[in-house]
Amino acid sequence: MTPALASHRAHRRGITLTTTFRDLGILPETAEALEAVGIITPFPIQEMTLPVALTGTDVIGQAKTGTGKTLGFGLPLLERVTVPADVEAGRARPEALTDAPQALVVVPTRELCTQVTNDLLTAGKVRNVRVTAIYGGRAYEPQVEALKKGVDVVVGTPGRLLDLAGQKKLDLSHIKSLVLDEADEMLDLGFLPDVEKIINLLPAKRQTMLFSATMPGAVIGLARRYMSQPTHIRATAPDDQGATVANIKQFVYRAHSLDKPEMVARILQADGRGLAMIFCRTKRTAADIAEQLQRRGFASGAVHGDLGQGAREQALRAFRNGKVDVLVCTDVAARGIDVEGVTHVINYQSPEDEKTYLHRIGRTGRAGAKGTAITFVDWDDIPRWQLINKALELEFNDPVETYSSSPHLFSDLGIPAGTKGTLPRSERTRAGLEAEELEDLGETGGRNARGRGGRGGRDGRAESATAERERPARTPRRRRRTRNGAPLDAAAPATAAPATTASAPAAETGTVEEPSATRTPRRRRRTRGGAPAEAVPAAAATVTPEAAVDTAEGPASLETPEKPRRRRTRKSAEAAEVQVTEAPATEAAPVTEAAPAAEVTEAKPRRTRKTAAAAAAEAAVDTAEATEAKPRRRTRKTAEPATETAVTTAEGTEEAAPATKPRRTRKTAAAAPESVATAPETVEAEVEAKPRR
Repeated sequence: MTPALASHRAHRRGITLTTTFRDLGILPETAEALEAVGIITPFPIQEMTLPVALTGTDVIGQAKTGTGKTLGFGLPLLERVTVPADVEAGRARPEALTDAPQALVVVPTRELCTQVTNDLLTAGKVRNVRVTAIYGGRAYEPQVEALKKGVDVVVGTPGRLLDLAGQKKLDLSHIKSLVLDEADEMLDLGFLPDVEKIINLLPAKRQTMLFSATMPGAVIGLARRYMSQPTHIRATAPDDQGATVANIKQFVYRAHSLDKPEMVARILQADGRGLAMIFCRTKRTAADIAEQLQRRGFASGAVHGDLGQGAREQALRAFRNGKVDVLVCTDVAARGIDVEGVTHVINYQSPEDEKTYLHRIGRTGRAGAKGTAITFVDWDDIPRWQLINKALELEFNDPVETYSSSPHLFSDLGIPAGTKGTLPRSERTRAGLEAEELEDLGETGGRNARGRGGRGGRDGRAESATAERERPARTPRRRRRTRNGAPLDAAAPATAAPATTASAPAAETGTVEEPSATRTPRRRRRTRGGAPAEAVPAAAATVTPEAAVDTAEGPASLETPEKPRRRRTRKSAEAAEVQVTEAPATEAAPVTEAAPAAEVTEAKPRRTRKTAAAAAAEAAVDTAEATEAKPRRRTRKTAEPATETAVTTAEGTEEAAPATKPRRTRKTAAAAPESVATAPETVEAEVEAKPRR
């Protein structure tokens, strides 16, 4: 049994009236379907509307919230639809049957769409009327398949209706009746362009009905553009005066924003409190309040535009089934939602206007039941609230300042003394939102997808977002480091080759080198005169003090003769001969242990252009060498250096190291460390003085 029909039966329980639905002239099958769920007598709006609407006249129906407007337009709608049961009963001809929709109901929100669909299915159950809901947030395929199989009545939101009509999936050329539920919202500026497009797709000869609880004069004037001599019906109970329902007890408090959560938690523990709905102005506030109430022990759920359609319907089902007794929502649930047993409505933030206020508090006190409405007004919202109070002719022009500890709050709402803002564990009996199954609706679009008939659909002026479907987590793309177009792992063996060749001379002298375990960062080498500037200081650093003394006391032949300046080429550098001169060894120098190249590098200060010449001079004095190194401009032709490394030998002889070194590139960034002396031998390096270009 749907909630709207159940509340209808509850309202009529114990009341004896002479007028019944059968007396109003509806079909016997429809009356039988209503009687099966306990609905026998009509509401005032139904009793006044049915005789006029059954004749095919356009109707503007206006009644307060919770007074049965759904069946007021639903029953005439079902009467005008031709189904096979009518052919069998002899009320219609077989050629009148069609699989295209014959009636259309346009609603502003998805939640209202599903509720109206369920009510129409219940009323047309005996006649087997096919009713389909078309709204965004769900997959297209099931809706398209339902339209292909055939449908009699379509209930939908403007966005998805226009989308399917534009794809030629929805045929609106056979519509006999059009209903705009919550017409003031549908004809507002947000929905008006879509409604006009839908009306232009319908046949010119049709019945049009508009229903809403609030119908401003401007909206009525606008509605007459699409209607033909409409009848305006406004139904009210004889004992119910004013804009609001008399069964709703209203309270308005001036509250501080930081104290509102505590006040709400204490109000929810009032005596006789059933289901409660809390309305917020923004989606973020609704999500935050729902989370805070869960931490305080309340079984709460949220309905707002940032949630997917599956999560929204899960929260509403849990609320209807009693698994959740507190529903925090935005204005998407303020219109048309009918849940039996709602006793308290709390306006956490002041509504925008009087229409929103009426629709919010209309979620309670439905179908003759009693309810309580509490409104919190911030200091900044006092002017707005005073306008609402004046429009509705209420008695709360200056709300009383109230806090969670105010005595009048406890006395007004029946809150037990000593109540705190946390629900005791003994009263936490609800199953909670997790107990309700989350249905996979095949939602389309991404999170916060909006659009006028777009992939995500549209269900409200400000609440049209959809959530993306569950997808596996995507592994982020990893960037691969490359060198000269090759992966870094593949370039590692290539960088080790120059180190092996460079260590060949050291192997001849008995020097053992340790391969570098980790790649050192690339360092820019400064050169002077075509030779690396580090060559001379490094050679000097490897000579021991004893070897320096031997060199100083040795014969004059140890001095390197000055060679004539000539241009050195690659062939001449490779063919250069090494001159070796023997010197008498005075005493055996102690063997020095091989020092790691890293220590030599760390000991050197950072070389600059100003200190390059001074460092070269000091190296020449320490090794007693007269080495001349004149700088010259480095070009591509003279890029090949002519450098000889000094190595100390035990016999005190001179031995020339390889004259050239490979050009330093990225591939040879991990160069081999320089050889260190392992024996008391003295060898002077021959460094050619390059001519200045």
